[in-house]
Amino acid sequence: MSDIVWTPSQDDIARANTTRFAHAHGLPDHAALLRRSVEDPEWFWDAVVGWLDLGFHTPYDQVLDSRAGPQWSTWFIGGTLNLAWSCVGRHARTDAADRPAVIAEREDGTVSSLSYRELADDVARLAGGLHALGVASGDRVALIMPMSTAAVTAFHAIAWAGAVVVPIFSGFSATAIAARLVDAGVVAVITADATTRRGATVAIKHTVDEALAAAPSIRTVVVHRHIGADIEWTSNRDTAWDDLATSAPIPPEWVSAEHPVVIAYTSGTTGRPKGAVHVHGGLLVKLAQEAHFQADIHPGDRLSWITDMGWIMGPWATIGAHANGGTLVVLDAAPDFPQPDRVARFVERHEVTFLGISPTLIRALRSHGPAAYAAADLSSLRAFGSTGEPWNLEPYLWLAEHFGASRVPIINISGGTEVGACFLSCDVTVPIAPCSLGRPSLGMAIDVWDDQGRPVRDGGVGELVCTAPWPGMTRGVWGDPERYLATYWSRWPNVWVHGDWASVDGDGNWFLHGRSDDTLNVAGKRVGPAEYESALVGHSAVMEACAVGIPHATKGETAWCYVVPAPGIEPDEVLRSELVAAIEIGLGKAFRPGAIRFVTTLPRTRSAKIVRRAVRAVVLGEDPGDLSTLEDPLALDAIRAAT
Repeated sequence: MSDIVWTPSQDDIARANTTRFAHAHGLPDHAALLRRSVEDPEWFWDAVVGWLDLGFHTPYDQVLDSRAGPQWSTWFIGGTLNLAWSCVGRHARTDAADRPAVIAEREDGTVSSLSYRELADDVARLAGGLHALGVASGDRVALIMPMSTAAVTAFHAIAWAGAVVVPIFSGFSATAIAARLVDAGVVAVITADATTRRGATVAIKHTVDEALAAAPSIRTVVVHRHIGADIEWTSNRDTAWDDLATSAPIPPEWVSAEHPVVIAYTSGTTGRPKGAVHVHGGLLVKLAQEAHFQADIHPGDRLSWITDMGWIMGPWATIGAHANGGTLVVLDAAPDFPQPDRVARFVERHEVTFLGISPTLIRALRSHGPAAYAAADLSSLRAFGSTGEPWNLEPYLWLAEHFGASRVPIINISGGTEVGACFLSCDVTVPIAPCSLGRPSLGMAIDVWDDQGRPVRDGGVGELVCTAPWPGMTRGVWGDPERYLATYWSRWPNVWVHGDWASVDGDGNWFLHGRSDDTLNVAGKRVGPAEYESALVGHSAVMEACAVGIPHATKGETAWCYVVPAPGIEPDEVLRSELVAAIEIGLGKAFRPGAIRFVTTLPRTRSAKIVRRAVRAVVLGEDPGDLSTLEDPLALDAIRAAT
């Protein structure tokens, strides 16, 4: 039996959106709803559209068309809509018009907000300004902005105009930005002058200008004065946000449900990032459904995810909150600056009900101890969200028992940029086991298979697969359909292979064990790097860890572990011996690591994932592949120095 870290009360279950939806359709509980949603996905997704009243302009006459194969399935055939109208415009015509749609806090403490009425007006005017600049339906427009009311306005305005949002992380280098601009054929960029991190200015516009030297397709750059920084101005290309904000508003561009709305980039193992193509109908319905059921967002609830619009969780939070009539609350600041309790105080100030975080962020906050949460009133919080990487047990329990005071469930989800949303998710009506991802997300035909394509249960580890299409599925890799097929559909016929190791225990709880291409094979036994890392992080002297498989003459592979000591810890041979013992206790003597190295930092993406393939490549002297998403490329130097 799995341990349970959180159990819903009867009141929790009764008020949950999942329960209300299930009962409205004659189903007793989440388990019955999940079963029917997988067995009859067309019924489920059609029922979701009706339940959430998502505002199709022209009703669709067919839910799903898979005649070209599941890889190229299309949804809501014949329907027209506009994602931004469904998220913003329709609420501006209801009693929700004066409800806050977005609240934004900057690092210096400045707070701004827009009601649904104000946001809808700003969106329609900015969209009109884009049309006046020559941006047409289907054109790609890059969004390179810190989290702010302006970033949210721009996201919706691009969609409102029928153009395609290309969200790019605002902290990327010029090289990384240029690669995405060129790949997507972007014609216009919306950006900001600058922002601040830990008191220092981050010159976003300057970096964008550098990137444009390698992106000749760009005709227009719209610049928002976020902090009033000095910037260089190119008179025949740059346009002030304030000038567009006074443009005549335009109605939303009604488009096919399959009209592209977002190209979201994710890193690959080669030098070229992958642009996942998402469409108005599929992305709206999938994200609205997830925020409604998994995050349990009700009208007026306040949802925040500590992220950037350049990562899939930025659009997830924006669309999810607004499709459900909630308030999106965004933070443009380092999460522990100027004090360790910045996030906790942010929750308190804005009465956040759902807070999305990453395991990496929690490991960092945990190093501050009670100072990260104890003085703040967190009574507004009803749930945490989590994604990005597998949890280690100790940081998970710290979040649940200390930051969450043993009353706030952790809605751990997993999917990806290409998924558009989630494969797996916890639910507020179901007991949660530590580090678990709960069950398959509603409507998702998820399984765990062994090498022969047979289902694996009772804790066995296998490949995470999806055996049927879903609305939020990427419509391919932008400009490279063969890469899309080779990456996700080439192992088994008509089956999406996601590249994650997963397991399902005897109680039906699902877990992830890292990327399948990161898996170690030690003396014929497959083991996920997360198992090594959990054993190491369980030691009080360790803040973070990374394990990679290195060739070994006898065992086939052995684990090399890179460890970041906790603040104030000076690593020595005694600590090294203790960590070896922790692994032997946790995994067994057969899994004794080949090496333990101490480093000051680990290479991670901007979305907080440790890039194990790059660590392994450095150790072996191989090409590490695409490094454009690394938060700090110099982190690999720390690995080299310790190897």
